[in-house]
Amino acid sequence: MMTQSSLLHELQLASAQRAPDAVALRFDARSMSYAQLTLGIRAFAGGLLELGLARAERVGVYLDKRFETVISMFGAAAAGGVFVPLNPLLKPEQVAYILRDCNVRVLVTSDRRLALLGNAIHACPDLRHIVLIDDHEPEGAGAGPAVHAWREVCGAAAHQAHRVVDADMAAILYTSGSTGRPKGVVLSHRNMVLGAKSVSSYLENTAGDTLLAVLPLSFDAGFSQLTTAFHAGARVVLLNYLLPRDVLTAMERERVTGLTAVPPLYIQLSQLPWPESIAAHLRYFANTGGRMPLETLTRLRAMLPAAKPFLMYGLTEAFRATYLPPAEVDARPDSIGKAIPNAEILVLREDGTRCDANEPGELVQRGALVALGYWNDAEKTAERFKPLPAALRPGEAGLTLSEIAVFSGDTVREDEEGFLYFIGRCDEMIKTSGYRVSPTEIEEVLYATGLVTEAAAFGVPHPSLGHAIVVIVTPGSGVALEKPALITACRERLPLYMVPQTFDIRTGPLPRNANGKIDRKLLASTLPGAAAE
Repeated sequence: MMTQSSLLHELQLASAQRAPDAVALRFDARSMSYAQLTLGIRAFAGGLLELGLARAERVGVYLDKRFETVISMFGAAAAGGVFVPLNPLLKPEQVAYILRDCNVRVLVTSDRRLALLGNAIHACPDLRHIVLIDDHEPEGAGAGPAVHAWREVCGAAAHQAHRVVDADMAAILYTSGSTGRPKGVVLSHRNMVLGAKSVSSYLENTAGDTLLAVLPLSFDAGFSQLTTAFHAGARVVLLNYLLPRDVLTAMERERVTGLTAVPPLYIQLSQLPWPESIAAHLRYFANTGGRMPLETLTRLRAMLPAAKPFLMYGLTEAFRATYLPPAEVDARPDSIGKAIPNAEILVLREDGTRCDANEPGELVQRGALVALGYWNDAEKTAERFKPLPAALRPGEAGLTLSEIAVFSGDTVREDEEGFLYFIGRCDEMIKTSGYRVSPTEIEEVLYATGLVTEAAAFGVPHPSLGHAIVVIVTPGSGVALEKPALITACRERLPLYMVPQTFDIRTGPLPRNANGKIDRKLLASTLPGAAAE
């Protein structure tokens, strides 16, 4: 009988062996036990192998949160493949880019989402199979990928899975990059399993916990709700909410004990009246994806006096990074804490030496949670994933291979007691509504409209979003540029969280730096309250 997990899909298997009838997942007032989840994962893995999925081939999952989403991701890992969760908010062109970039072989989606993709699906030459979760038999796709029904795939004969070890790829999570295109962070089984064990240890998750999954499963923190729960044998409630009040309704109905969310949601939740019963069963609430405003934290703690607050910081490139123990929140509510178990955090100068106490430097993480790099991007991988300087590796003189650490690009400081404080991003990423948004990706969309000649996107501080997106533009030739037209164009082409809050229309050309590029720093200094990152 298995008692330890070293591969991702073994997390739920170990829990199924301990308590097969325990509820693993809840969705839409329905429950799935650990035994049923295990059978579903095995069936889908067998179906993928029947379709000819080779070892380490990619399986895209383009669905909202539901049973089939979880089964698809863990089933792909169980077959020896690599799953690629696609944020349901992405537009067709963005989905197609990811499918092409990592050569997705099988796509799991629904009739409605496949229709939304339209002709974009035909620009994915490596895609061979589409699995539709809908009950009816799918229509043929002509000369394109073969289309299969979920029941057909899960009803295939059992097959021997490809052999994998914990160092092998398990998933590729896409996160926006400063080049304008999202980057695929390659995570191993070891990254995700040890991350689950580390996080569940400090959150003290048990089989009695009920976790509410409100974050997208394409986020590392969102997917972590599954892995930590499965490791502990807890249950996860899958929620696709429209309004913040829906979150409170689900928490009350399902008697949720653990909630992990991003600051914008917590800000909205803190302004609503909470059912009194939630305070009786919510054991903790955890924040990730940016600093939670002190006012919001104070409100939540007043409403939930018995719930422990966990303030966390994470890198997709290392799955999880730091947390602040609840006992320290009163003393340092603006801290991101210290390294999680089985990880080490260093604060380094540009020359690779360690910073003194309270001296700003780059956050660098080492350990078993560091990812395998960026998919299909050797240049960006070399920038972020590097050996530590020799002076920081005492006793390794005889080693011919160096350990790789991840250099986050984030500026932090470490106080005399070892607690870390986030300062800002070294690059130009915008953090809004819990998402990391590339300025260049927004700019490219605006250029494609033909309405603008030049564009530069920035993030400026915002009380609820973290950062609001502001874009400085110059009109296209002969265009009488108006803000409503720009907003409409962006809404047609971008997810809502990427649509700029406002546009600053200026006469061109925009200022250049010595390299001939738009001088972003100079422009940022002209924005009211700007602290663009």
